[in-house]
Amino acid sequence: MRNRQTTHHTTIKRLTNHRQNHTMPLMHPLVALAGLILFGFLVNIPLGYVRQNYDKFSFGWYFYIHISIPFIIYLRVKSGFSWHFIPLTLGAAVGGQILGGIINRRRNRGMLQGTDDEKSL
Repeated sequence: MRNRQTTHHTTIKRLTNHRQNHTMPLMHPLVALAGLILFGFLVNIPLGYVRQNYDKFSFGWYFYIHISIPFIIYLRVKSGFSWHFIPLTLGAAVGGQILGGIINRRRNRGMLQGTDDEKSL
């Protein structure tokens, strides 16, 4: 009977295309995956914030949505993860875009309410 930990590592190695790199020690695949997902999320927060200032479906809107995708793909491929992990990285990028847009709307709403209060005085 197999050890549960051995089965887990075998599954991760099967889903990743890890090649032995002699210049750098191999990072645990789950740590690399968590870093990749966190990168996709954190990079897209400011991009979502800026995207909120553009008209929907304009060039700038599309630009700020898609500019991080080549970097995320590059890091995913260099980390050795297969295409099976695209939904995780894409979900993190979408989550960052949404959070950045929410922050922008709340900040602008606070500024608008502040100007309305000054006019009523």
